[in-house]
Amino acid sequence: MTAAAGVEPGATVPCEKVDSIGVATMTEDGTITLRLRSLPPGPVAKGTMSYKPGDPQYEEIKRHLDGIKPGETKPVRPWC
Repeated sequence: MTAAAGVEPGATVPCEKVDSIGVATMTEDGTITLRLRSLPPGPVAKGTMSYKPGDPQYEEIKRHLDGIKPGETKPVRPWC
């Protein structure tokens, strides 16, 4: 996870200042897998979620990523 420069370790970082909370990858079959991590300063939580074409949230995830193509990996900005 990348935060804004000049933020002290352990400080609460405003959501809008966080560049990435993880990565998204799209497989050849169109499945989008998100590997995410929680924002500080709380306990660290990590998770992996996958969305296949036709899943109810699939198009929302693609829009949030500003699009993604098979074989591509890109950072995931937080939902603020």
